[in-house]
Amino acid sequence: MSGRRVVVTGIGVLSSIGNGAAEFTRALREGRCGAGPITRFDATGFREQYAHEVRDFEPADWIHHLRPDTLGRTTQFSLAAARMATRDADLEPDRLRETRVLVTIGTTDGEAAEYERLIETELAEGPEGMDATAVRRLPAHRLALAVVRELRLPYAAPSVLGTACAAGNYAIGDGFDAIRSGEADYALVGGADALARRTFAGFSRMGLVAPDRCRPFDAEREGLLTAEGAGVLLLEPLDSALARGARIYAELLGYGLNCDAHHPTAPALESVSRCMELALADAGVKTGEVDLVSAHGTGTKTNDVTEARAIRAVFGDEPPRTVALKSMLGHSMGAASALGAAASALALARGFIPPTVNHRSTDPECGIDCVPNHAVAEAPRVVVNNGLAFGGNNASLVLGRSDRTEDSPRDPEDPR
Repeated sequence: MSGRRVVVTGIGVLSSIGNGAAEFTRALREGRCGAGPITRFDATGFREQYAHEVRDFEPADWIHHLRPDTLGRTTQFSLAAARMATRDADLEPDRLRETRVLVTIGTTDGEAAEYERLIETELAEGPEGMDATAVRRLPAHRLALAVVRELRLPYAAPSVLGTACAAGNYAIGDGFDAIRSGEADYALVGGADALARRTFAGFSRMGLVAPDRCRPFDAEREGLLTAEGAGVLLLEPLDSALARGARIYAELLGYGLNCDAHHPTAPALESVSRCMELALADAGVKTGEVDLVSAHGTGTKTNDVTEARAIRAVFGDEPPRTVALKSMLGHSMGAASALGAAASALALARGFIPPTVNHRSTDPECGIDCVPNHAVAEAPRVVVNNGLAFGGNNASLVLGRSDRTEDSPRDPEDPR
């Protein structure tokens, strides 16, 4: 599909290793791991007690027009990350208000954590203990609608995608299509999820939760750690970015989607490899031009082997370096691939390859270079970012380094 070239000019991030593009970049370079004891819900009775939580987040720093107490935590995340992205792109809402903006947010759980708290209140105090404000926090569509209302964008089109753990990439693909086809002038796209007890319990019941650390591609890996966070990218046409002198992190070259419905939880090798091939074809990129794969990399036995074999099926016996950011970030569900896309853009712009941390020895069945424990100071040219989800919902993005990328002296973490 031909059309306008699409670039990433703003990044908003909330994660267990740091908030904002600058801090997130430092954490990726340092190989930080954000795992810690669970505080967002009562984990009593669970064998596993660790997750990745967002810290040092004050909604009032980012939410100025809506009442933060009327928004669930996931909506607060998506809204804050969207505002971060606009400020990072040096696009204040006043400028965006006269343009066509697509706002698409992917999620797995929506406001499941708010629902859990509502049920706990009803059990403890009865229906009279609940209030209308609490009920209004529940609808998942507010993840995008609140962004439009907070930024006061009269010509915006908001939507929420629920394609589970690939939803962030799905949302970014939606924005990519809207920009390159000329249907939108800007796009705020990505994913958000807050830590939810029911999700943690579900993975725990399946025996997929690690006791302390997530170790993707490791021979002794024991599973994933659930997480929360948000990643939102601001996309715009290359011509627009050049005209206003914007900093360009990366160019979004193409994407691929498929859904095989092979199994409720287990990925299908042929479908995963086909998804990457679709993305490369859409981008017009050859396999030999790819320097890095940002893997879904959950740290579970089945996912890591299947994904690694799919990567080798596409790229051959010497595939590109393949990193698993969930070793640092945990599995943030609908936000996971969006955070992967943000990390990919930062790696392209800043000239480094982030590591797979907590690593001891690579599983020989995986057969990839996972960049163990320490970042590599090499500038990738092209990155493939994977998102794989339950039900066979797969999404791969292809991002490329822009020859117009520049570092900016502005601090994108400044909330003012």
